Amino acid sequence: MKNFGGPLLAFWLLLVAPSAWAQKFGWIDSEFIMNKMPEYAKAQVELNALSDTWQKELEAQKKDLDKLYRTYQAEEVVLTEPMKKKRQDEILKKEQDIKTYQNKQFGYEGQIFKKRQELNKPVQDKIFEACEKVAKKKSLAVLFDKSGDLTMLYTNPAHDYTEFVLEELGLGAEDRNQPGPKGAVKTVAPPKTPVDPNFESDSGTPEPAAPTKAAPKTTRPVKKGSK
Repeated sequence: MKNFGGPLLAFWLLLVAPSAWAQKFGWIDSEFIMNKMPEYAKAQVELNALSDTWQKELEAQKKDLDKLYRTYQAEEVVLTEPMKKKRQDEILKKEQDIKTYQNKQFGYEGQIFKKRQELNKPVQDKIFEACEKVAKKKSLAVLFDKSGDLTMLYTNPAHDYTEFVLEELGLGAEDRNQPGPKGAVKTVAPPKTPVDPNFESDSGTPEPAAPTKAAPKTTRPVKKGSK
């Protein structure tokens, strides 16, 4: 969530000295972590239910306003000026009531905002505690939040500690943070010795030619009586 990264970053920046920038650092994705937590999913269900209820109430009030306005338009020609003024005041008041209700429920720091903070705070506290444990175990001087207000133009996966925080929360995946599988061992056939006697090896010394077997000698049979 956007409101989580700021406090997390400020906390670590206050804890470390300026020289900490030369030390180890890392980053996490708190929004990704939250979406993995069952308690966060439960909080969102409750929050959505409240939002739907308040939205339906708001829509009902808007329908009442629309009905008042259409009735006024239909009867305007037969109304006296005092009656018109009264109807207009009713419509204006209804409009103001709707705006007030909308701001109260969905506006900045309205009920939906406060309820979201209330429901998400326990989740954020758990993530914060897990981040602190990971930072101490991994000797990190600074731990950023990729989902926070801090703009991170590039993130090196080597410094991603999101999965370590998930492990602290008991939500780590078995296929993460594990050494990669070793590939099959390939064998290479040794090079054959060249048959050219003038071929030079890497050492520059001519390789001896392979010995060849001498052809067997043939003897002519000696005839009797010859000299």
